[in-house]
Amino acid sequence: MPSLKAIRTRITSVKNTRKITRAMKLVSTAKLRRAQDALIAARPYTQAISKVVSELGAVAGPDAHKLFEERPLQKAAIVVMTSDRGQAGAFNANVTKAVERYAANELSGATEVSLRIIGRKGNQYFSRRRATITSFDPSPIGATALDSARETANRVIADFLAGKVDRVFVVYNEFKNAASQAVRVRQILPVVPEKVESLVGKGSAAAAAAHASAAAESTDFIYEPGKLELLNRLVPLYVQILLYRAALESITSFFASQMTAMENATKNAGDMISSLTLQFNRARQASITKELAEIVGGAEALKG
Repeated sequence: MPSLKAIRTRITSVKNTRKITRAMKLVSTAKLRRAQDALIAARPYTQAISKVVSELGAVAGPDAHKLFEERPLQKAAIVVMTSDRGQAGAFNANVTKAVERYAANELSGATEVSLRIIGRKGNQYFSRRRATITSFDPSPIGATALDSARETANRVIADFLAGKVDRVFVVYNEFKNAASQAVRVRQILPVVPEKVESLVGKGSAAAAAAHASAAAESTDFIYEPGKLELLNRLVPLYVQILLYRAALESITSFFASQMTAMENATKNAGDMISSLTLQFNRARQASITKELAEIVGGAEALKG
């Protein structure tokens, strides 16, 4: 059995750890609230540009822009969004495992799968496994998410137009709520216009039917200043906004995962302190009982 001093030292150490995890939980909670507000604020713009590009793509056809071009799958690229720090449960592990599964299954027919990694944890993981890493950037924060998305979008668009890749996907943690996040794999190039029904919503079937009927009856839009100029501006912006939305989802999911992990760590530290305190009391009681027995035994020996 450990000595009383060792148990007392262990209790003090665990208490100090509990203070740290409790403070980290409070910080993560505050940051989660700000990240969630930024994510909610970005959703209307994301939905609006998705609807515009989807309607334009439906009537203009796949030949209207080079980023709509479907090619046989030979080379694929995956944008992997992880974090720079750990202490967030399985946040990074879920993304890296999803990338490996997707590359081994859905992209098994590709001759080459390259990675554009965002986040130090993902870079460390795939570097040890000697994966084909095209670029690495640190994980963005809320203030730098848009610049990071713009730079990444320009890179993957340049590779796609140059024929270096035939498909581009993004893998990230999608925020559901503070206790739940789901890994999502989404194709960003070539651009696949979303269905009007998914943009309008499940509860508005009549509106979706009206949109579909209007798209079927009309042959094309009147473009101002012109179809090529409009699509050249909107389609790359659409790719950028998809990556920006993924970055915000990843940032929010990280803080939610960290908050949950620190809450569990604080609870486990409390349980450990209770267990160690009980062990300390038992050891102290055993020591006192032993000393009393020795005193009584010595006294009886003197009497005899």
